[in-house]
Amino acid sequence: MIELSEEQRRELEHPGPVYARDPRTKETYVLVRAELYERLKTLLSEDWAEDAYSAAMQVFARDGWDDPRMDVYDALDPRQPS
Repeated sequence: MIELSEEQRRELEHPGPVYARDPRTKETYVLVRAELYERLKTLLSEDWAEDAYSAAMQVFARDGWDDPRMDVYDALDPRQPS
């Protein structure tokens, strides 16, 4: 872990994102508090879409979307082969 310089610490006192640029590589970074990063980490993972899809399917099933009477709507799905 690196220690913040006094200038970096002052920048973090202002609202909004703090951008840091590596003068050698010209790479730009965004500094965020660890608690925010931990919350965002889930969204940034490669599995988030799969997890979101699974959760959505559970909600749809609970709301009756798995009722056989809903199968008629599958025929209207343009992604389904004819």
